[in-house]
Amino acid sequence: MDLTDLKGALLWCTLFNYLFLLLWAGLFILARDWMYRLHGRWFRLTPQTFDALHYAGLAFYKVTILFFNLVPWLALSLIGRGHSLPPCG
Repeated sequence: MDLTDLKGALLWCTLFNYLFLLLWAGLFILARDWMYRLHGRWFRLTPQTFDALHYAGLAFYKVTILFFNLVPWLALSLIGRGHSLPPCG
């Protein structure tokens, strides 16, 4: 696999993960009450705890996308073109 392939994979992973993050945030904003009732059947959560868990989850997921997808893509983009990764093993 060369850097172009790896950069492409990281970019697609970044895009898909951000789409999922936006979907999660959109559902939380638009369907919060439905989500709370659904989770309330399984767990005893106060509305404040439910909100805090989702807020923390969204923040953690966003930071994870940055560190594991976007930053490596940016680093590989800065390396430049024409380089290939050393063979594994």
